[in-house]
Amino acid sequence: MADRRGYFISFEGGEGSGKTTQIRLLVDWIEQVAPQWRPLTTREPGGTDAAEDIRTLLVTGTADKWRPATEAMLMSASRHEHVENVIRPALAGGRIVISDRYNDSTTVYQGLVGGVDSASIAALHHLACNGLVPDITFLLDMDEEEGLGRAGDRGGDETRFESKGQSFHAAVRRGFLDLAAGAPDRFIVLSAAAPVEEIAAKIQSTVNQRLAICG
Repeated sequence: MADRRGYFISFEGGEGSGKTTQIRLLVDWIEQVAPQWRPLTTREPGGTDAAEDIRTLLVTGTADKWRPATEAMLMSASRHEHVENVIRPALAGGRIVISDRYNDSTTVYQGLVGGVDSASIAALHHLACNGLVPDITFLLDMDEEEGLGRAGDRGGDETRFESKGQSFHAAVRRGFLDLAAGAPDRFIVLSAAAPVEEIAAKIQSTVNQRLAICG
């Protein structure tokens, strides 16, 4: 059920899965058909000035710059600032919040793949989020080799996670799919290899079903 005070949507997936494109298309659609929802886009790690500083520490440099537990703590520190200063106030104001990644990424990258135990990950989530879970999560699933190729084509200096190698990202893909299988009411798994317009139409249809946004 949607909280009529706001609605929280997250996008998850491996590197190069097209999250940014789909978020932009979803926002454009909401602004056209239901501008009263005032969609807010944000990202993790990041979303506030302080959290963006932490993002720079995390996504630049060499692959082995941080241990997985250190990454998890840094991610959670960034997330806490994000939740308390951006996400909760926007939801309280009746807005749709759309985040490029949320705590599922930490569960997968640092937990399931990095090896940080589930109890520690759960404790960090509790501290950072205090129970705030997305109403719906779109998982854009893609073959890791193709995704890394796409990510490499876009350039930029945020390449630390991309540089962890194909086997790491194959494990990330499996982790996300396992996580989605365990929470089918929240996760919607979509093939990121499908045409962009087809993916966007499925996302819009799902959001409309949940919120009657066109009604």
